Amino acid sequence: MGARMAKMKIGIAFGSGIARGWAHIGVIKGLMKAGYNPDIISGTSIGALVGGGYAAGKLGELEEFALSFHGRKLINFMDLRLGGAGLIGGKRLTKLMSDHIGGTKIEDLNHTFVAVATELATGHEAWIRKGSLVEAISASYALPGLFEPVRHEGRWLIDGALVNPIPVSVCRALGARLVIAVNLNTDAVGKSNHHDGHMIETLYSEDHDSGWRKKLVDTGRTERAIARQFFGKKKESPGIVNVMMGSLNIMQDRLSRSRLATDPADVLIAPHVGHISLIDFDKAPELIAQGEAAAAHALPFIEDALVRLNGHEDLVDGTDLDQPLAI
Repeated sequence: MGARMAKMKIGIAFGSGIARGWAHIGVIKGLMKAGYNPDIISGTSIGALVGGGYAAGKLGELEEFALSFHGRKLINFMDLRLGGAGLIGGKRLTKLMSDHIGGTKIEDLNHTFVAVATELATGHEAWIRKGSLVEAISASYALPGLFEPVRHEGRWLIDGALVNPIPVSVCRALGARLVIAVNLNTDAVGKSNHHDGHMIETLYSEDHDSGWRKKLVDTGRTERAIARQFFGKKKESPGIVNVMMGSLNIMQDRLSRSRLATDPADVLIAPHVGHISLIDFDKAPELIAQGEAAAAHALPFIEDALVRLNGHEDLVDGTDLDQPLAI
């Protein structure tokens, strides 16, 4: 197997999925334990965060952070901007990444890495292959309405999940012979994304220091009313966030199916995480475990794909694709 792997570049495409993206950590851990270390990494949204962390050699730190997550920590990272281009400015999350990644440039990584984003002005798919790793990740997860767009090399960029939620085509175009795709949305549609209400309790608890309390009071509405509008009432009508997340579930599922039909991966890894809400960042232990289990299940298929592809090395790789904007 080692000889075959030495001849063949392996790529992995980490899909979007917001909080479910912690499962990516488990997937890459499972692959590494089995001796698979992808050469080419592409990621969209949370997939760019985990993929970029792995490419930068920070997977252990990212896992430690994910496991320490809880509802109040999530709120504390939200710099609310009621009058901005998004509900969240994103500066606190950017600072957090900078504290761990620093000024790392994509071109200096030990792995080939691409973060996928969407150019706001044209709707074109953008592959970020150089420059600040932190900026690239921030652009890739800039979900419209939630985060402000990110300015990168003269262009406004937003979440790559709008155009390519599982960027298999990126790995193909960059020379990967075997491409593994990680899809976090195969069993998501039809599952409830209604939050259980603990976010509301966190928002108006007296001992957190996120700045939300003052900003909510400044609107002239009660904190409880605003919180219920955002997150909904338990077992009642959904709030804004629940509607956005449910709609995103549908969009990601349909677009993922379409893109995978056009750009199929050699191996598809699909952790069973659809029952977990897109904003349940505190479910990292379960998500990582599901990712590892899915990776273990995929190992025989990876072996079979390597054997099959090794016998057809004379085939032309998919590098003749029309490549999106590379920046």
